Amino acid sequence: MVQSMSCTWLFADENGESHFEDKEIPMNEVQYAPPAPAVHLSESQSATRVSWFRFPADWHDAAHPTPRRQLFIVLTGEVEGWTSQGDRRIFRAGEALLMEDTSGKGHGARPLNGEATAIVVALE
Repeated sequence: MVQSMSCTWLFADENGESHFEDKEIPMNEVQYAPPAPAVHLSESQSATRVSWFRFPADWHDAAHPTPRRQLFIVLTGEVEGWTSQGDRRIFRAGEALLMEDTSGKGHGARPLNGEATAIVVALE
C-alpha cells in the first residue's frame, strides 16, 4: 500500500522568483527493522551532512537563496518564511521544508515569539 507524507517545497522558477508548493512524498510499507511491525518509508536521498541550527530571538533576514539543496526540519519554536512573491508560511515543530531555491531572488525568514531551533540536512 502506498502512503504519502506532505512537506513544503521552496523553489525558484525560470524567472528567479521563489515559490512555496505543497509536495507529497510517496511512502511504501516496509519491514524496516524486523521483527518490529512494518512502517511507511520513502525512497532514500543521499545527504552530505547534518547540522543543528538555531535562530536567535531577534534574528531577521531579507531575501537570500539557499546555499545548497537542503531539508530544514523545525524542532522548537516557529519560523516564518516568505518568498520573493510575498507568500508567507509559518513552520512549527515537526514541520519540514525542502529548500531548492539555490538561485534567483531567494527567500526570507525569521523566528516568531523567541528563538527557534531546527535540523538542516544537506542533500546531494
